[in-house]
Amino acid sequence: MTPPSQTIRTVWLEALLPRVPDLGWSESAARAAAREAGISEEDQALAAPGGVADLREAFFDSAEQAMMADMAAREVSPLKMHERVALGVRIWLDTLAPHREAVARATSHAFLPWQTGDAAQRAWSVADAVWQAAGDTAEDYNRYTKRGLLASVIPSIVFYWQGEPDSDALDDFIMRRLKNAMTLGKTGGQVLGPVLRLFETGPGRSA
Repeated sequence: MTPPSQTIRTVWLEALLPRVPDLGWSESAARAAAREAGISEEDQALAAPGGVADLREAFFDSAEQAMMADMAAREVSPLKMHERVALGVRIWLDTLAPHREAVARATSHAFLPWQTGDAAQRAWSVADAVWQAAGDTAEDYNRYTKRGLLASVIPSIVFYWQGEPDSDALDDFIMRRLKNAMTLGKTGGQVLGPVLRLFETGPGRSA
């Protein structure tokens, strides 16, 4: 059974998303959405104690979950692992596409260089979800290497996608960025170490 707080958060987020293009991910937009949806202050505190920041995270979390469900419903075993990863990234972006402006508004909080902590956490979360959906079961250091390298190219992929390229151009860009990440992984040493240290402080782990 879905927890009541999650149900309330989903209803609240659905009411908020149409406001985000004009008002951004702001507390005022969240309050207006709550009023429209008939969500009391008590229920607001239960569903999103962190306010609009929690709703923004729920938005991205739901896209990751939808991507994983989509991948699970597909027959991906004939694909090579890097093709599965590229497919996962593409499905994640397609899931976000109906709310492209909401993503653009969120990038000022989650993907820009001067918000490094938030960027690392969200990019790591996306990378982890994509690798899981692709069927990666590694539990050793290699697991973190893969996720760190994919996370390092997620922001540039998102920025490119925001320009609304055609489908083939987007697929080509995703694959090129994945190849860049693999090349970075092969360099090791001085280059790979700092990247992994940045992304190893992703969700659920401390520096």
